[in-house]
Amino acid sequence: MSKENKEILIEVRNLAKRFDLGHMVVHALKDVSMDIFKGEYLSIMGPSGSGKSTFFNMIGALDSPSDGYVKVAGHELRNLSSRELAYFRGNHIGYVFQSFNLIPAYNATDNVAMPLLFSGIEYDEAVKRAQDVLTRVGLGHRLTHLPDEVSGGQQQRIAIARALANNPSIILADEPTANLDLKTGEEIITLLKELSTEFGHTIITSTHDHKMLAASDRILWIKDGCIDKIQNRDEIEINVGSVDL
Repeated sequence: MSKENKEILIEVRNLAKRFDLGHMVVHALKDVSMDIFKGEYLSIMGPSGSGKSTFFNMIGALDSPSDGYVKVAGHELRNLSSRELAYFRGNHIGYVFQSFNLIPAYNATDNVAMPLLFSGIEYDEAVKRAQDVLTRVGLGHRLTHLPDEVSGGQQQRIAIARALANNPSIILADEPTANLDLKTGEEIITLLKELSTEFGHTIITSTHDHKMLAASDRILWIKDGCIDKIQNRDEIEINVGSVDL
């Protein structure tokens, strides 16, 4: 799909983030600007301390910029109140974490239903929607299983189902394959790609995993708080073996 045919979902303009440590100021992000398109799979890559996690958190409305702004679906995040931000996060963004963050005493259905209940959905409807989305990610046979009764990959699928529960336009996945073996990690990458291509979710991952490269539409490389380069998948696949993080 050509750039001209893409709908801009996220606008990032002159984004900067500074942390005042008292004896010094750390510039985590410096004048970052880019557009992220609806339905694309974007991977954010870079060495530890490069600023990619800070950038990731800005897009997810988990942190606020020192300068510049992030606009998502027409909403400039810095202009939203705390209440409006909470509503925005709950209804527009689904979060997937490398440590799964499931509640051990809750089965798969209840873990996925929780954000629906928080948003005011009646229990019976929340359970039905949770079971539907668990089936969608291949866990229709694990609806009543507790987290410690399923594999790590299945736990991550439950976490992805939870992120999908409110049908958000954006899925933010923070190192989603970091705690998984090679085969299971590949399965999770395939699932995320399907969510992008088949269901139109915008997938944004912060990752060190080179297997993400082939699935991504674009790769954003961050270095020293700045955009080092933005590459399309075709540009990366040719030299994937020589990419150096």
